[in-house]
Amino acid sequence: MKLIMAVVQDKDSNKLLSALVEHNFRATKLASTGGFLKSGNTTFMIGTEDIRVQKALDIIKENCQHRQQLVAPVSPMGGNADSYVPYPVEVEVGGATVFVLPVEQFHQY
Repeated sequence: MKLIMAVVQDKDSNKLLSALVEHNFRATKLASTGGFLKSGNTTFMIGTEDIRVQKALDIIKENCQHRQQLVAPVSPMGGNADSYVPYPVEVEVGGATVFVLPVEQFHQY
């Protein structure tokens, strides 16, 4: 048994959840916040048998694509203002960060 934890951008979460349900994966969806862009994202916790891990990873990869987005940088508070860029910059967002963890026991009550 494995626990898959996938952190995805909010824009991809509904599409991913629909695809997971369509392929009979159960998932718990948690709201979370990214540290780099300070923007909302979603963390999925998916418990599955070892033989279905690759299928879950394929579904995540298919539904969470990288894309370019303009973001306004946050002004430094008390930091070095010499490197502050006051105009929006284009960054790559989206995709997924995925952890696959072994599960010793699984109980459903």
